[in-house]
Amino acid sequence: MLTHAAGATLNFGSFTTGSGGTVSVTAASVGSTSSDVGFVPGSVEAADQFTVAGDVSRSFSISTGPGSVAYNGTTISFITVPSAPTGKTDSSGAASFTVGGTLTLLGSEPAGGYSGTYNATVTYN
Repeated sequence: MLTHAAGATLNFGSFTTGSGGTVSVTAASVGSTSSDVGFVPGSVEAADQFTVAGDVSRSFSISTGPGSVAYNGTTISFITVPSAPTGKTDSSGAASFTVGGTLTLLGSEPAGGYSGTYNATVTYN
């Protein structure tokens, strides 16, 4: 069973878009920007978190799809990257992984509180 950790979210933080660029958050919750995008002082970036519960010592594959965030009629796509492409449950049948991503900005997006979704899938090998 795949469970989203309570209170966890892939958070790209607070940033200015300038003339565009990217905002990235690693699976270890380290944020970075490129080109004319910059974090606002006090910005908090975070990777998303999931737990896996199932058979003991079972290998599995992790896949995450692209997602999108939206605010006030504007939608921005992003890509996701899991902390590892595979995992293995421990002696109690538990495992966990995180998900980071990269958001590409044109620079014309309105300021606001964007929210969105993406898919994560775990498949036993």
